[in-house]
Amino acid sequence: MSGQKPSLRTGGSAQSRFQVDVVSEALAPAPGLAPADGPRDELRGRFRVGFLDPGALGTAADIGLPPDVFHEPDPARSDSVSLHSTGTGHTHVSDSHSNTYYMRTFGHNTIDAVPNIDFYRQTAAPFGEKLTRPSLSELHDELDKEPFEDGLTGGEEPSAAEEAAALMAKEAKGGTVKFGWIKGVLIRCMLNIWGVMLFIRMSWIVGQAGIGLTIAIILMATVVTTITGLSTSAIATNGFVRGGGAYYLISRSLGPEFGGSIGLIFAFANAVAVAMYVVGFAETVVEMLNDVDALMTDELNDIRIVGSLTVILLLGISVAGMEWEAKAQIVLLVILLGAIANYFIGTFMPTESKEPKGFFGYNTAILVENFGPDFRDEETFFSVFAIFFPAATGILAGANISGDLTDPQSAIPKGTLLAILITGLTYVAVAISTGACIVRDATGDHNDTVSDTVNCTDAACTLGYDFSICKEGGCQYGLMNDFQVMSLVSAFGPLITAGIFSATLSSALASLVSAPKVFQALCKDKIYPGLGMFAKGYGKNNEPLRGYVLTFCIGLAFILIAELNIIAPIISNFFLASYALINFSVFHASLANSPGWRPSFKYYNMWVSLAGAILCCVVMFVINWWAALVTLLIVLALYIYVSYKKPDVNWGSSTQALIYNQALTHCLSLTTVEDHVKNFRPQCLVLVGYPNSRPALQQLVNSFTKNVSLMVCGHVRIVTRRPNFKELSQDYARCQRWLIRKRIKAFYAPVFADNLRHGAQLLLQAVGLGRLKPNTLVMGFKNNWADGDMRDVENYINTIHDAFDLQFGVVILRLQDGLDISHIQGQDELLSSHEKPPVNGKDGIISISVVKDADSDSCPPKTAINQSSPLIIRDGKSPLSLTDQRLLETSQQFKKKQGKGTIDVWWLFDDGGLTLLIPYLLTNRSKWGDCRIRVFIGGKINRIDHDRRAMATLLSRFRIDFSDINVLGDINTKPKKHNKLTFKELIEPYRLKEDDMEQEAAERLKAQEPWRITDNELELYKAKTNRQIRLNELLKEHSSSAKLIVISMPLARKGTVSSALYMCWLETLSKDVPPLLLVRGNHQSVLTFYS
Repeated sequence: MSGQKPSLRTGGSAQSRFQVDVVSEALAPAPGLAPADGPRDELRGRFRVGFLDPGALGTAADIGLPPDVFHEPDPARSDSVSLHSTGTGHTHVSDSHSNTYYMRTFGHNTIDAVPNIDFYRQTAAPFGEKLTRPSLSELHDELDKEPFEDGLTGGEEPSAAEEAAALMAKEAKGGTVKFGWIKGVLIRCMLNIWGVMLFIRMSWIVGQAGIGLTIAIILMATVVTTITGLSTSAIATNGFVRGGGAYYLISRSLGPEFGGSIGLIFAFANAVAVAMYVVGFAETVVEMLNDVDALMTDELNDIRIVGSLTVILLLGISVAGMEWEAKAQIVLLVILLGAIANYFIGTFMPTESKEPKGFFGYNTAILVENFGPDFRDEETFFSVFAIFFPAATGILAGANISGDLTDPQSAIPKGTLLAILITGLTYVAVAISTGACIVRDATGDHNDTVSDTVNCTDAACTLGYDFSICKEGGCQYGLMNDFQVMSLVSAFGPLITAGIFSATLSSALASLVSAPKVFQALCKDKIYPGLGMFAKGYGKNNEPLRGYVLTFCIGLAFILIAELNIIAPIISNFFLASYALINFSVFHASLANSPGWRPSFKYYNMWVSLAGAILCCVVMFVINWWAALVTLLIVLALYIYVSYKKPDVNWGSSTQALIYNQALTHCLSLTTVEDHVKNFRPQCLVLVGYPNSRPALQQLVNSFTKNVSLMVCGHVRIVTRRPNFKELSQDYARCQRWLIRKRIKAFYAPVFADNLRHGAQLLLQAVGLGRLKPNTLVMGFKNNWADGDMRDVENYINTIHDAFDLQFGVVILRLQDGLDISHIQGQDELLSSHEKPPVNGKDGIISISVVKDADSDSCPPKTAINQSSPLIIRDGKSPLSLTDQRLLETSQQFKKKQGKGTIDVWWLFDDGGLTLLIPYLLTNRSKWGDCRIRVFIGGKINRIDHDRRAMATLLSRFRIDFSDINVLGDINTKPKKHNKLTFKELIEPYRLKEDDMEQEAAERLKAQEPWRITDNELELYKAKTNRQIRLNELLKEHSSSAKLIVISMPLARKGTVSSALYMCWLETLSKDVPPLLLVRGNHQSVLTFYS
């Protein structure tokens, strides 16, 4: 073992195999192995892959394994061997076919994993735990680079065998109760759809609308529910469905805004529906008590008493658990089926005693007479439809308990669609049978038989009865008058009453279970603050007991009101709104054309779903127009609230997919249109470093680009060794989040480069997409240029030249105290609370980096310049230096409102108008709204008035407001002598002084240090130098109190003017003045006075 890598040898194999060795985190005597007595945790999760020499496989000691590694050969399958960590401190060697954590591929010892469903689970997967596949770094990085940090760690996740054992143990103890498609969806939906309407309103609807239109009404309602059922099936089969029913389906499809608004009203609607159904049950009970004269107090209070006792009983069943609730539902279903069968049997058993009340059994004459409509009491087709439609709802009863289904993807489509079919056929059968057996009006009097003197033509006359007196009103029997006519028809009347009880109680029970389940899912997602307490579940089924109590309280409150005629239409509309959004979700997801939208249920169509959504909205207004308006207003208010709060969730909604689609489409369409001067926007690439490093630069640019144009925060990260791209991607995500959190509308674009110029070249060429591409480079002035390496100045100036070469405009901001505050606050602000490293004591390591910022402009301490060591910041009580305090204050000056003042525009040279456009855009912002633009131009003393009028005409044609125009007649006056001496002292260290050395030596020095200023260059550009000195004098004279100065940036001819001289010009021009923007456009017009 001394220095030799242990090898695994396969018996007689001539081929090399991969070896997976355990790599110790600590320094071990031999690479890849931990000492036998070392800490066992050091063995976990570190793998090294090496090549094996062919040979035979010996014992554990023979192959050089530590004593705590066990060898488990499989004699039948020993053609390849692997090492894997169990997380118990021991490392096992087993053959590659056995169930190891990494699932050895194709019999070879590789840590590359084969496809496994557990890799695709979400973190909180209810069935099985999420496994993590080997990361790309583990498979791709060099072996000895550094230990894997983000990949799999042995023992932290269970193997497939361990997971299976855990699941078996859970089942043995009695796991969660799950329902199949019949018990969980079909029965629930049928019970909810078969409401009390079936027994006490169906006959009246047939009397009003006739058999033909009643069937049309049923089919219309069924079309709406069937389309919604198909849409529900499509969403439910597009991935794993958890608890939350309609809320879960809508929120995961359309996002939290729609999901959150619908989830709240859907849960509330279900809670109030409990009261509706219970009051319906209580009214029937009180009627029976009234018939036998057994009222406790009066009818209204008796309804309240019976309703309260009933809802308490239902709450007890619900709290007892889903298993008891499911058993209760089955009992109620049996009673309900018995009542329906009882009715149909009764239709074939007419008796003479029932004939005076209108029931004659199946008869063609009655069928023909009742086939057409006979609307009375101002009823219409749509008013009758509005009364019937609530009887068709309830199709989401199964989906609402999606978390309690064994296989929601299979159960929801089968159960829901079959329930719609069965209940629809039942309604049609009842409509036809009642219309064929019972006449519309009957007196109930045996003596009303046909006499010869009366001219009688209706169906009852052919059967020997004359009910013509009913035309005058007052009859109590027949389809139009007797709501309990189904009890009359049935073979055993009390069984119909039991059916009414069953229908109301089953619907109430389903709603009492649905509301808390939906509300619990809503609360778990933390969309609404303050509702987190209702997210907690209890017991093996995670029952929302707190939600049950809340639903009980809401239901009880409405039961005590006992007047539900007003609230009932709103509840129906709440359900319809959720149906409409489910349909719209399918249309929206199909329209977005996201690769993630691939439901296994194929029997849907996006246009049919859209038609379903429109139908649901139409039905809402048909049922009750004011209730529909109230519903829409509530949904809109909740939507606006959730949109404003912006919950921190990402569910991959179709809204995101459609936004991407539209953005891509618009980007491509923009590329087909040539740029036009009227549409010019300053799209800025801002070399800002980390987003929080230069707040003043960022805030100023954000002021004139926000909601107007593109802003990209470019960050050139200078690397001295191989770049860490993994760290770059992590920083990218963190910095972009910071920009979003600060509401700065910008993109973050980092690059690795060996210097500022190369990084800027990458950004200038590559950043952007089509027309969404920067056209203006914005930089901070390099305040500390004289104290640093002149090669950095060379790169800085060459970056400006590169920008001009690429036809970019250039903007440089100078604050006298500097821009860069990163050496004061580090990058701590970029980290969100859960990302911040723990801070012990008063010192905290807040930034560790092997790269440095490319364009630092202030003068940080040495610890900040060399960031290869941790940056230590004292706690907030430690005082900052006066320089740093002033720097922090000035860095925030553009964040506050500027107040009254001026923006002085020194438009000395025509660059296309960018120098004028930026101040105009600034004054459009509220922060700069009180500032007025003053324009300064160069001119001659004898033409001042003429030049002022010409500029005023130009500005008025550009429609740019200004407060004053100043013509600088003395711009060509020679600068003051002491200022010229100051400039001479400034350039002295950078002069080549070629006259003091041999020509060859001078040329060699100039080649080595190209920034050097030659005597010839100084003489050639003497006039331009004097102009910069003079302009600085004029700036101090005229603009010393300005809020911001915007001035034309002097140009230096590339290859002729040295970097040092150009930097000295910029330094001299901008020294000791208020905040100053040096601006130079690309000399293409950005302003026009044409319409």
